Amino acid sequence: MSMAIDSDKAVSKNPMQRILKAFIDIRELTLLFMIAVIIIVMANLNPYFLSVSNFRALSVGMAPTAIIVIGMAILLASGGFDLSVGSVMALSSTVVAMMMLAGYSIPVSVACSLVLGAAVGFSNGMLITGLGINPLIATLGTMSIARGIALVLTEGFSLSSLPKEFGWIGKASLGGFPVLVLLTLSLILIFDLAVRHTRFFRQVYFIGANEKAAMLSGIHVGRVRIIAYVLTGVLAALAGVLLASRLMSGTPTAGNGIELQVLAAAVIGGASLRGGEGTIFGAFLGVVFVALINNSMTMLAVSIYWQMIVIGAVLVSAVALDMLIRGRRG
Repeated sequence: MSMAIDSDKAVSKNPMQRILKAFIDIRELTLLFMIAVIIIVMANLNPYFLSVSNFRALSVGMAPTAIIVIGMAILLASGGFDLSVGSVMALSSTVVAMMMLAGYSIPVSVACSLVLGAAVGFSNGMLITGLGINPLIATLGTMSIARGIALVLTEGFSLSSLPKEFGWIGKASLGGFPVLVLLTLSLILIFDLAVRHTRFFRQVYFIGANEKAAMLSGIHVGRVRIIAYVLTGVLAALAGVLLASRLMSGTPTAGNGIELQVLAAAVIGGASLRGGEGTIFGAFLGVVFVALINNSMTMLAVSIYWQMIVIGAVLVSAVALDMLIRGRRG
């Protein structure tokens, strides 16, 4: 018996095993390694992959997803999720365009769009915490309603001829870097630090890990969850406004399927569907990973339909791996 225990200790002290354990336990390390592998492989398969234009297009294209994944990661940490983010993104894109075309100023139009996103998030929070509706059903319902409103308002057409000043954030650059990307990275940094160091977000993780214990400790579970849904709605609306600024049009069909990509990125980045885990930085790396896969398949002339299959397979694999790792820990 003692010899077996000694051998186990010897194995646990093995440097390679410690490294492998770190890669499994710290999802960010795994993702950084996989991202590096994709970049190296694609650099050899396609000489244009490492071009400045490709990376600029890649970073600008994934910015809305990266903004939305902040809210999704926080919701997953609290034990919830939101499938309406793509529809909120489309609705805010449509509303900000309609208001500017109606003669309202850019600040007023943007503010109203963000308030609309907050209202949808508040509705989700009240449906889930107040009425006890399952997050899947509640956010599926608001997803359909928000998308339907966007289509009704525009009759399915995009709204163009927006003020030129509105396109500054979506198209301008500072020091050679797109303003849209700089804003996105700033939000990632701010929320990652907030999640790690503020009391409110510690409550979010506590609720996701053990809701009953959180309630017994005096945390207002319902209020915290509602705030998390409102924050997610605002971030989805912001992503819609920034998309409208980049495209210079309000698009009611924007964000179709983005909820799948956001969920996949957050889970790949270390968030758990059971709640209580995950980081903003990890979720952001998940977005980068998914974006690199899509970009690689596009550059390799893979059909868009196969790309959907691959993303779905990646999501299922990520969830299965997550359940396996947590099962072994348990």
